[in-house]
Amino acid sequence: MADVTIDVCGEVCPLPVMKTNEALANMKTGETLEVIVDYPPSRENVKRLATSKGHEVLDITEQGEIIRMLIKKA
Repeated sequence: MADVTIDVCGEVCPLPVMKTNEALANMKTGETLEVIVDYPPSRENVKRLATSKGHEVLDITEQGEIIRMLIKKA
């Protein structure tokens, strides 16, 4: 279960990345963020952002067009 969830379905990059970055900035170390996207390039862009900032991508699941990513804040 995520501590914070953001749904950026219908948004294209760079908005999902920007909103993910903002959400992570407002979270405490160890908390988890669920990011829900439906734009395939956002999957890699959000993952790249998270890892470049030292966060851990715990899980990525796809259900049809919906992609859910679980990120643990470092």
